[in-house]
Amino acid sequence: MFLVHIEGNNKMKIKILGMAIVAVVISFASSASDEKMMILAGQEIFKKCSSCHSSDSSKNTFGPSLTGVINRKAASLPRFAYSEALKKSGLTWTEANLRRWIAGNDILVPGTRMRHVQITDIAEQNYLLAYLKSL
Repeated sequence: MFLVHIEGNNKMKIKILGMAIVAVVISFASSASDEKMMILAGQEIFKKCSSCHSSDSSKNTFGPSLTGVINRKAASLPRFAYSEALKKSGLTWTEANLRRWIAGNDILVPGTRMRHVQITDIAEQNYLLAYLKSL
């Protein structure tokens, strides 16, 4: 513990600085907690996807593993037979493209083999993307 003797107006400056430090620490802890809650909510939403997709990078199921999907080129995982439509799409799985895919994959890439799964709720998309980023 440090003891500091402060005189005059410096006491107020130190008090304000101390309050600012506490606010930053609380904000950081809250932000980390919020992110964890988003990931957990996304993990719950991922259950809709897990009948076809794996969160294990060594395992493709009916669909490819989604581990590391963020910013990956579409139709690029080895050991998976993608549709010609997805191979020719030229997509990279940015967050924006994943949102479009989640909201209507058959609209984004007509002719894809993935069955139509639609998650249009923005909050659910946010949760799912937070989870996918954590994989």
